[in-house]
Amino acid sequence: DLPQLAKLKFELLNRSGHLHYEYDSARMDDVAGARRFKRWIEQRRNVFVSGQAPVGLDPPKGVLLLGVQGCGKSMLAKATAAGFGVPLLRLDFGTLYDKFHGETEKNLRAALSSAEQLEPCVLWIDEIEKGLAGDGGDSDGGVSRRVLGYLLTWMAERKSRVFLVATANQIDALPPELLRKGRFDEIFFVDLPNAEAREQLLRLHLKKRQLDPVRFDLDGLVAASEGFSGAEIEQAIVSALYSAHAANTPLNDFTLRGELKHTRPLSVLMAEQVQTLREWAAQRTVPAD
Repeated sequence: DLPQLAKLKFELLNRSGHLHYEYDSARMDDVAGARRFKRWIEQRRNVFVSGQAPVGLDPPKGVLLLGVQGCGKSMLAKATAAGFGVPLLRLDFGTLYDKFHGETEKNLRAALSSAEQLEPCVLWIDEIEKGLAGDGGDSDGGVSRRVLGYLLTWMAERKSRVFLVATANQIDALPPELLRKGRFDEIFFVDLPNAEAREQLLRLHLKKRQLDPVRFDLDGLVAASEGFSGAEIEQAIVSALYSAHAANTPLNDFTLRGELKHTRPLSVLMAEQVQTLREWAAQRTVPAD
């Protein structure tokens, strides 16, 4: 009954309307790889849920998930709530902005206040770089700068059990103040899946579509999917299923490898940008896997 009670509590307290209750959360087992991140969450679960940190330990506050598009940052954000066993709320920055002076900041305060009334919970801000100006300019009358200032203050001073998970694709679009040590407990980098993670992804997505992974040459498919993100592997399976359906034949290795061969992954289409991001993250973040 607890999930239903959390849902009803959310509907009563979310007067701001800028938070979304995520009903379709993911389990940690639904995420391939990310072993280091999963262990990090598991180590902090009891402290966060109980609200009683041992002497010398600060309660966990939040993480920033940086990485290549389609590599599972949103899935990890959803799985974090499941890992803690608490509700997941998503803050939509796009709905906060208002043309009237002061209303945007008021909307943010109301949304964060609603989240605090629902503690313990995970607050997810997806693609946070799109909601915060990274140049510090006044092109919007200083609204983005004031929003950033209030968010940073809330992150530093809150006492509530609201665990913040922010995801980002473009590190150069994020304001430097957000990346300073202490804003987040940790910054994790979600890279392109390695061979082991790609095999897990293939198994997960085949089973999801009621296909037996044993019937496929997983080693060959893993090799053929080098450089693919998790989303691209899933889409290749979907496309191969459509091809098999059109030909009125069961899905087989030949069809699936054909889809992988004819797909140009993001790591090829935007090779320079992906490589730049990976090089930046190599010395500044913690690998999620």
